[in-house]
Amino acid sequence: MTPRQALQQRLAALDAHLREENPNLLPVLPTFRAFDRILAGLGLIDRHESLTTRIPWWPMVAVLGTFSAGKSTFLNGYLGEPLQNTGNQAVDDKFTVICHGPETRKEALPGTALNADPRFPFYRIADEIEKVAAGEGKRIDNYLQLKTLAGPRTKGKIFIDSPGFDADDQRRSVLRLVDHIVELSDLVLVFFDARHPEPGAMQDTLRHLVAKTVNRADARKVCYILNQVDTTAKEDNLEAVFGAWQRAIAQAGLVSGRFYAIYDQRSAVAIEDDGRRARYEARRDHDLAELHTRINEVEVARAYRIIGSIDSLTKELEGEVIPKLREAMAAWRRRVLIGDAVWGVLLLVLLGTFLQTIGGGIAGFLGWLFDNPDGGVPLRVVGAAVILGGLFLAGHFKIRQFFARRIAAGLSDRFGDVDLNLRQAFLANTRFFRSIFAKQPAGWGGRARKAIFAIREATAVHVQRINDLYTDPAGRRAREAASTPATAAE
Repeated sequence: MTPRQALQQRLAALDAHLREENPNLLPVLPTFRAFDRILAGLGLIDRHESLTTRIPWWPMVAVLGTFSAGKSTFLNGYLGEPLQNTGNQAVDDKFTVICHGPETRKEALPGTALNADPRFPFYRIADEIEKVAAGEGKRIDNYLQLKTLAGPRTKGKIFIDSPGFDADDQRRSVLRLVDHIVELSDLVLVFFDARHPEPGAMQDTLRHLVAKTVNRADARKVCYILNQVDTTAKEDNLEAVFGAWQRAIAQAGLVSGRFYAIYDQRSAVAIEDDGRRARYEARRDHDLAELHTRINEVEVARAYRIIGSIDSLTKELEGEVIPKLREAMAAWRRRVLIGDAVWGVLLLVLLGTFLQTIGGGIAGFLGWLFDNPDGGVPLRVVGAAVILGGLFLAGHFKIRQFFARRIAAGLSDRFGDVDLNLRQAFLANTRFFRSIFAKQPAGWGGRARKAIFAIREATAVHVQRINDLYTDPAGRRAREAASTPATAAE
């Protein structure tokens, strides 16, 4: 199967999926494909790649956090099924992806089921694991597993239950998966254990799950949950523990965000004092209800996030990617011009040294060169110009290639939210037929700007169409609904 055929197959599978699961997003596909053509023209993605394969089309809820923080217990409670093993120790060292299925499977399917299916957000993730940890990509089953649940709460969603992140010697491959999950999820629930709120116990989690969200544009999707707060009831110091936990998070740079305090009623410690128990239960029920509401709303959020990602990508392209490419091209141009000047001088010095060695020097060579009693331009001049020009151009292209590789090494091949290949795009601008004096990146001009404008206009139309599904500012639907019984009565 050729790359083109593989892409067509994946797009057809996505089209079929959306027709069945979320037909409201079908009109968005042509807009993505129009953006694909711009990015491919710039060299930021390959010709047979698509942005549609780099974002998850199912709404995703990620449950991350420390060991024994109650992540799996929370998931089991929400799903209404003891699907995940629970316990005070680390009971699972894999990422578990849970989706709807015709039957509940507590025995997990291997990670290959996720790595080889383009409909899941882990398609070919083994290649990414291989990049950060050689040899680990072929052991994908050690990192991922898939479970299905026939219950109603998994319909239209994907849940990801993670292993804990307490250890200091976490493998880079696991952390790469964590970053990937946080990037793609619509809702990220970060769990901490109320029994261990001090910064030392959460150091690894704070570094990888908190600090990275501080400057995110979509930081609202991350919720911080202090679980098992029933253990604070004996001393009745929930506020003190909660405050210590928030201060620990603030040390990682997070000064805002939504924080929750919950516990599982079935495994909770007994609270003897009636008033205290009522207060704790009220706090738990309020926060749990809000969390459940956030989870239930991810399907709506996903539609807006997918459409909004197009607009944010156009801004990223014009505001960050193109300037970075221009900057790299300008640096390359300066270095090549300096290199050409040095090479030109060196070439003249070498020529002079050679002529001095064979006798006659520069003056004698020039006299011989222009000696043409018949008039006109001597063939010797033409031949010498061709030879010297050829030598200069040979050095010029070597210089171009040398500095292009040096500058490309400092550019990312995974830039931005959809892993645009800046390195590849820059190298496309240093090919031998591209002038070093070109100011604009290859593929970026008036036509590309017009296409970007059309994409933004299409994005606005998509947003308005989704708005019409969930809003009715003018009350048109209410009026139509009110008039329907009267019409039927007539």
